[in-house]
Amino acid sequence: MTRREGYRYGLFDLGETELLGCVHIDPDPQRGAGVDVSWWVTDWLVDGPIEEALSRFVPNWISTAWPISPPPRLTIPADGDTAHTLGAAMTTGDEITIGVPPSGVAAAVTRMMRASGVPGLSLAVVSRDKVLWAGGYGLADRATSAAAAASTAYLWFSMTKVVTATAAMRLADEGRLDLAAPVGEYVDYLRAPGSQQPSVEQLMTHTAGLGNPLPIRWAHPAAAEPPDPEVLLERVMRGGRVYRYPVGRSARYSNVGYLALGQIIAAVTGMPYETSVQQSVLQPLGMTATGFTYPCVTDPAVGYVKTPRMVDPLLRALLPPGIVGTRHGPYRALNPFHVDGPAYGGLVGNVLDAARFLRMHLRDGELDGHRILDPQSARRMRRITHPGKPFHHGIGWFRRPTTSPETWVEHFGTGVGFWNLLRLYPDRGLGVAIMTNSTTSYNFEPLLALLSGATWS
Repeated sequence: MTRREGYRYGLFDLGETELLGCVHIDPDPQRGAGVDVSWWVTDWLVDGPIEEALSRFVPNWISTAWPISPPPRLTIPADGDTAHTLGAAMTTGDEITIGVPPSGVAAAVTRMMRASGVPGLSLAVVSRDKVLWAGGYGLADRATSAAAAASTAYLWFSMTKVVTATAAMRLADEGRLDLAAPVGEYVDYLRAPGSQQPSVEQLMTHTAGLGNPLPIRWAHPAAAEPPDPEVLLERVMRGGRVYRYPVGRSARYSNVGYLALGQIIAAVTGMPYETSVQQSVLQPLGMTATGFTYPCVTDPAVGYVKTPRMVDPLLRALLPPGIVGTRHGPYRALNPFHVDGPAYGGLVGNVLDAARFLRMHLRDGELDGHRILDPQSARRMRRITHPGKPFHHGIGWFRRPTTSPETWVEHFGTGVGFWNLLRLYPDRGLGVAIMTNSTTSYNFEPLLALLSGATWS
């Protein structure tokens, strides 16, 4: 008998030309049930007779046609949930206490995704001690109808900056990197014109005065040989007026600053930036499903751009060759790709690994007995002390201007194909990671308000 890890049953129209929904039957041994059964219908069928009929059919079909023992755990769509919720099992030793999400969360996710046309989404909520809930909604791949799950990997884009800042702070804690030193002391071509020189810390707080050229062509297909990030940095630094603002004044968000920080990390450690971050942050935290190349991850999401067909030629002209993929209805898929500068946006990974990273920061630099940062360094990163546009900045973390009394910090990871965010609520001891395969942004504040205000056991 062939061993199967799970089953997928598609629901099609009578002509079998359009996928209307799917039923998932997956192993679920950690919850005391043999399998986890879940199902979803496409957005335009939500709250209609087909969804209602499917919700009646599946439990009866499972109970009569499947000899499952012990009884399966059924994840029933509630409050207009368009997709299944996965109780993901981690392999990193974390205790997971998740059943169904708090009341109203499924409906909030559904409304958010439907309003902005988000194909797939993965989400994790953590406390200092554990993952409270992790799951997936929608599709990671529209072509194969692969569902988004907690284990689905996404390009992190600029969320990588918080990891880069963490690696630099660890070097400072070890006495190997002087945050107050001028950047030119580590990499000579980073010197600014004039007498006032930016410091390493000013790179991290976006107050070094650097501009932020649009990086839309700073990418390459995943199968292609990656360019040398130092070559890219040297070209940017020597290509024009890269220092555009007064050093040490208002914060101005800059990818170039973190591209430069990655090169400083490489200069200090004597190894490539990626290797240094793997050894100093990812491996000690057990972030085994996150890395800087797709071979490091499993279950990658396909990035999508929702555009009319007439825009396809423009999209192909804007992006490097080999990245624009096939069309699926209103969405244009993107082939797997990486950004050219790993230090400012190169990580690929899932929300479960992001959960471990968030927990480390909530625990002031420590996780599972591994001390990544001194406690004062972790707290220092969260201090938002540099007002700017469009964000107010700390070290790595930022915060959009707001009148809320909450003291959260966050970072987005956005670009063509993916729109993600990390948020920490240090006072509440709560962290949230959301990753999507959508180029379009979405109104996540109602969902985050619901998650941060929920009672978690």
